Amino acid sequence: MKALLTLYFLNYLHWDKDLSTAVYHAFSSLCYFTPILGALIADSWLGKFKTIIYLSIVYVIGHVVKSVGAIPTVGNNDVHIALSLLGLILIALGTGGIKPCVAAFGGDQFDEEHVSERQKFFSIFYMSINAGSLLSTVITPILRGDVQCFGGDCYALAFGVPAALMIVALVVFIAGSGMYKRNPPQGNILLEVCNCIGFAIKNRWRSLKSDPQRNHWLDWAEEKYSKRLIQEIKMVLRVLVLYIPLPMFWALFDQQGSRWTLQATRMNMAFVRMLNALLILVFVPIFDLVIYPLVRLCRINVTPLRKMATGMVFAALAFGAATLVEVNVVVRMSINHQSFLLVVKTLQASTRSQKHHFFQFFNVLLKPCYVVFSRYPDVSCHSESKECGPLNLGLLDFGASYTVILTGVRINIVPHKMEDVKANNVHIAWQIPQYVLITAGEVMFSITGLEFSYAQAPANMKSVLQAGWLLTVAFGNVIVLIVAEGAGLEQWKEFLLFAGLLLGVFFIFSIMAYFYTYVDPDQLDKFYLEGSGKEESDDDNTKKKSNDINLKKTEKSTRL
Repeated sequence: MKALLTLYFLNYLHWDKDLSTAVYHAFSSLCYFTPILGALIADSWLGKFKTIIYLSIVYVIGHVVKSVGAIPTVGNNDVHIALSLLGLILIALGTGGIKPCVAAFGGDQFDEEHVSERQKFFSIFYMSINAGSLLSTVITPILRGDVQCFGGDCYALAFGVPAALMIVALVVFIAGSGMYKRNPPQGNILLEVCNCIGFAIKNRWRSLKSDPQRNHWLDWAEEKYSKRLIQEIKMVLRVLVLYIPLPMFWALFDQQGSRWTLQATRMNMAFVRMLNALLILVFVPIFDLVIYPLVRLCRINVTPLRKMATGMVFAALAFGAATLVEVNVVVRMSINHQSFLLVVKTLQASTRSQKHHFFQFFNVLLKPCYVVFSRYPDVSCHSESKECGPLNLGLLDFGASYTVILTGVRINIVPHKMEDVKANNVHIAWQIPQYVLITAGEVMFSITGLEFSYAQAPANMKSVLQAGWLLTVAFGNVIVLIVAEGAGLEQWKEFLLFAGLLLGVFFIFSIMAYFYTYVDPDQLDKFYLEGSGKEESDDDNTKKKSNDINLKKTEKSTRL
């Protein structure tokens, strides 16, 4: 659906490019904020399996509403906007139940002794997502443009087919329910975590003196909460602090569906977003089977955080390449962002393109007319309330300036089109390097981060930490939203700004990663017992202090 979303805003709802970009990233951001709600539902109430099923139904309903909103005969433009936004909100809510649970549910199927198999699963899982993305970026534009419905582009079909396929996917998922390992919900763990943190802060604030035996501020919650829970929260917080710089990567990555798509529409071919999904399918096995083993042969320790840091560098280089392309487009661009048309004759005419765009052709003495890049094979006109035409104006290319002289009378009017300024001729292939770089960065950053989030989370907090990982995507889209609406920079300067910001974040993240301690969450079972910390005997406290020392030694041995 997102493959067409920006073009749908531009061509169907007739929004400008800045509003289209803003709404696109607002929707993307909402899709990655709602996983917190999904994680809460899964962990405290329904469990991952039922959460996926129920919120997938909401997801399907959102797609149906979105498809209905794209039917031209359903109300006016305000109705279309209302239905489209309602559909996007429902899709975002459904996404919130799916995203934090599916990856964690898949990881749950593997026992801890099968770490390598679990890592392969996350790679295959990510490849499957991008296989679907590849198909969608090929098929949905065909459904939109090549299949005509209601006298124009069939956005309704393009949005409706994903809804039907999601129903099929849901049936398949339910059919395999007997083969899944389903962990029961662990209770409202997020609420318990928040209460524990709040109690620790309040207790430490009220204390007038320090306690040398409490090395961490969370240790001030020991009067009420077990040391096991406190240690688990420490683990989660260490990862979440590490996530603070990550939104900047997603701020760059998600612009493939907005700014990069708009860049492609100003070149002499449309749409290469499918490259990202195609390259993922190629790069994942290459990295797993060739590049990572070769790096290890060079005796370089390929840790998850080093992979993620390297992915940031590649994303920054991708936006450097996008900046060069944008400068090239701007240099060759003739006039504004649209085709420029003049009709010379004392004849006022109107046109309705096959894509349901309406324009006015004015006499050259009044004012010129700007029209969008498209083919116009069947243009009608009128003179003195009488129809004339249809006229075949052919392709009105981006950046060009045309003069059209109409000769003849009534149905015998013949258009003579002259190209005064040549069209923009920057080839779409110039976008390939930036897609190659951003995809290489994605393989190292996103797949690794997904598995890292699962591996570093305690058993009862895996969905919560997955939701925290997805929140970094949400805040990345918020960054784009702020820059797109507030900065007001030329596009190439905006690309360059993002590249520079990500390089700065790379250095910060590298320093944080150096001091991060990898921890095996399952080691907690060896060191802590379930129960309340405040009712333990002195002997238990002595044993736990000894276990604390052993755990710290284990953590030091796994330092990056």
